[in-house]
Amino acid sequence: MYDTAKLDEVVLALLHLNSFTDHGTTRAWKGFDWDSLDRLHARGLISEPRSTAKSVVLSDDGARVASELFAKHFGGTA
Repeated sequence: MYDTAKLDEVVLALLHLNSFTDHGTTRAWKGFDWDSLDRLHARGLISEPRSTAKSVVLSDDGARVASELFAKHFGGTA
């Protein structure tokens, strides 16, 4: 079994990498592991990943944490 907490950190960091601003909202393409996206949604970091949209909305906390985790795991900023 793998460490789901570590996986979720990396997925959130990668959401930061492909994030973009759309009308003042931070969105990211959601092409990642569904279970991880569901856990991030349950923590209030992203919007419902199982919607028909091709992207998820990052909450303010989600965008902040995603940026911090990107720097932690990959160095620098995207």
